[in-house]
Amino acid sequence: MRYPFSEIETKWQKFWEDNQVYKTDLNNLDKKLYHLNMFIYPSGAKLHTGHWYHYGPSDTWARYKKLKGFNVFEPMGYDAFGLPAENYAIKTGIHPYDSTMKNIHDIRIQLKNIGCMYDWNAELMTCVPEYYKWNQWLFLQLYKKGLAYRKNAPVNWCPKDQTVLANEQVQADGTCERCGTLVIQKNLTQWFFKITDYAEELLQGLEKINWPDKTKLMQRNWIGRSIGTEVKFIVDGSDEVITVFTTRPDTLFGVTYVVIAPEHSLVDKLTKPEFKNGVVSYRESIKSLTEIERTSTIKEKTGVPIGAYAINPVNGEKVPIWIADYALLTYGTGCVMAVPGHDVRDFEFATKFKLPIRKVILEPGAKEDDELKSAFTEVGKLINSGEFNGLNSDDGIEKISSFLEINNLGKKKVNYRLRDWLISRQRYWGTPIPIIHCPKCGEVPVDEKDLPVELPYDVEFKPGGESPLASNKKFYNVKCPKCGSDAHRDPDTMDTFVDSSWYYFRYLNPKFDNKIFDTSLTDKWVPVDMYVGGAEHATMHLLYARFIHKFLRDLGLTNSDEPFLNLVHQGTITNQGAKMSKSKGNVVNPDEFTSKFGTDVFRLYLMFMGPYEMGGDWSDKGIAGTDRFVQRTYELFNRFPNAIDKASSKKIYQIDSLNEDEKVIYRKINQTIKKFDEEVNNFRFNTAIASLMELLNELTKSLERCSPEIQSFTLERFGILLAPVAPHLAEECLQIIGKEDSIFKNTIWYEPDPLALIEDKVNIAVQINGKLRATLEMPMNSEQAAVKQSVFSDEKVAKYIEGKTVVKEIFVKNKIYNIVIK
Repeated sequence: MRYPFSEIETKWQKFWEDNQVYKTDLNNLDKKLYHLNMFIYPSGAKLHTGHWYHYGPSDTWARYKKLKGFNVFEPMGYDAFGLPAENYAIKTGIHPYDSTMKNIHDIRIQLKNIGCMYDWNAELMTCVPEYYKWNQWLFLQLYKKGLAYRKNAPVNWCPKDQTVLANEQVQADGTCERCGTLVIQKNLTQWFFKITDYAEELLQGLEKINWPDKTKLMQRNWIGRSIGTEVKFIVDGSDEVITVFTTRPDTLFGVTYVVIAPEHSLVDKLTKPEFKNGVVSYRESIKSLTEIERTSTIKEKTGVPIGAYAINPVNGEKVPIWIADYALLTYGTGCVMAVPGHDVRDFEFATKFKLPIRKVILEPGAKEDDELKSAFTEVGKLINSGEFNGLNSDDGIEKISSFLEINNLGKKKVNYRLRDWLISRQRYWGTPIPIIHCPKCGEVPVDEKDLPVELPYDVEFKPGGESPLASNKKFYNVKCPKCGSDAHRDPDTMDTFVDSSWYYFRYLNPKFDNKIFDTSLTDKWVPVDMYVGGAEHATMHLLYARFIHKFLRDLGLTNSDEPFLNLVHQGTITNQGAKMSKSKGNVVNPDEFTSKFGTDVFRLYLMFMGPYEMGGDWSDKGIAGTDRFVQRTYELFNRFPNAIDKASSKKIYQIDSLNEDEKVIYRKINQTIKKFDEEVNNFRFNTAIASLMELLNELTKSLERCSPEIQSFTLERFGILLAPVAPHLAEECLQIIGKEDSIFKNTIWYEPDPLALIEDKVNIAVQINGKLRATLEMPMNSEQAAVKQSVFSDEKVAKYIEGKTVVKEIFVKNKIYNIVIK
């Protein structure tokens, strides 16, 4: 009889929903467990196989924990704002709100069909006013604390999407992460969140969370903490001071020129008239370069002098000032001291432009007058460094730093690579920024009582470099709340990563309207115990959420320091080597397989493909094998209807009281419980399922020769093990053998019998002159005399020793019997 998956899945999904089996009692804090998946973007492509690979196995872990007695909260929602819906509107004329709400409706049905145990009472979506009102409230709190600010700055601009991108959204090759268009630089006045104020705490907090080492390393590198010294270079003939940050003050005597960022305000002040044309031309030539291109180590070095000079504070020497694209206004001070003798980039630059190269650190074994063929960047002895000559260069770092501090020429400082979070987007489908711009009063925050500032429905979507919101005059033109003058709203919307930076709080009471979230619940349930999602979010969502969490803590709204205690990344399912996406046309539709095999088979197959964190390229070659496992399992349970009613089983059996078949089965089910428990707990689903397949093979061979008690004992436990990985199948199988209620309504988990994990028989390898000639099964801990008798009685062994002299016998209990012959 074939497993009628369609009928059974419909039956159990209806039961779960009608009986609110997955509704979490949030007041029950006994063994509470908040399990969360990164929520889904409601794309027009609906759920593809990559989504399934994320949500199905992760739900298996949550079900397993529920069976083990945890009060699991597993909600689901929709990260519903974003560019794709707006681009779709431009292309088709269908409004982003309409297409998004339809997609959410369709995806909700698909998610329910997976059979995940989401608490649908907690569902949320970020594109509705009752949610994004609190994005605006959050913005205003940051603004009050000086952590939301507006400035004119060079930004990453995507010409195709006609919007600004954060640094994190520009790929290593300088292209837009969403559409692949080459990103250019553009000066715009934009809103930023001051994440840099939390840089040190974001670094230190990584020690408190159980995240993949690679992800933590990526965040450490992105934050980029450097311990160094700020040094003041006075501009010759001017009151201006150029401040540089360096981690190598030991090389200060080797400075032969200074570089400042082409965009730096000092450039216009300091450039000599005869150098202005060259400076203007150079600035024009680099304005389309991204920061990644400008700082590339393999790009040809470019720059021009501005005709001014700076004075080296340690030796009074005048050195020329240049502008060059590798100096960035957004990093450090925007100024760099150049030491070509001991920095690879400076050496290449100085060589190209014939600038002096001075040796101030002597390489061990080298002579002072040896010519430098390349920059020496290692530790050596200081030379040409005044009173510091002869010092080890490592010691020189501290000594010269202290000298600068004592003489008010510089100071020790910690610097960070991390930049402030650029949140302005020149698009429609996002959260409006709650600021009004008045020609008299400047920036005026919208009063909290007037939130939300709602997105108008009627807008012109054609991208033109400014936000479509400016096209809706009714929305855009307002009176200033302070003075009553004509004013206008900020036309930009917020980066959608703002939406996802705090959403995990909101799930606990998504209808709550008194505050941003219900602290009576969040104080008990947050942080999230287990968070599952893609590694690609390491330096974006996962970093932003940590920042906002710490800010909310500082407002007194949460009692924890981190949002996600444990983090697991699922691998990526590719198709023909590329990540699945509608634009690439390589999306694998799971409906094609679930309609043929059912959702449990598809879930099992995805988990059985390989290690969860690895992912892999899509292939459906093995799904028939997974289907056979399901069919054989269903057949097995149907051979023992009402097994639980016919014979009640004990919790533990004395192994000696069982017949040989029962011993094998009893040991195997207990060993499988132990193995499955360990593997699923650590997200090793493929090996957990392999253990169930081995168990099924043994049960198919021997279960019918066991007593009804052992049959009942074994099948109940097998059904419970099935429940996390194939929930519909397990519910039906357990009902077949006599379970009256849903296993997820009245949960149970059986621990293995420790004595059943100990084998009473072992395989002894028989070697003759070092070569394996036979393997004998013997009782555990057999003495040599008993093993010897079996060894010399074995036909294979007898064949090899016939007519030979036994010189030596070596016995290792429970392992080897070695015979030496000649």
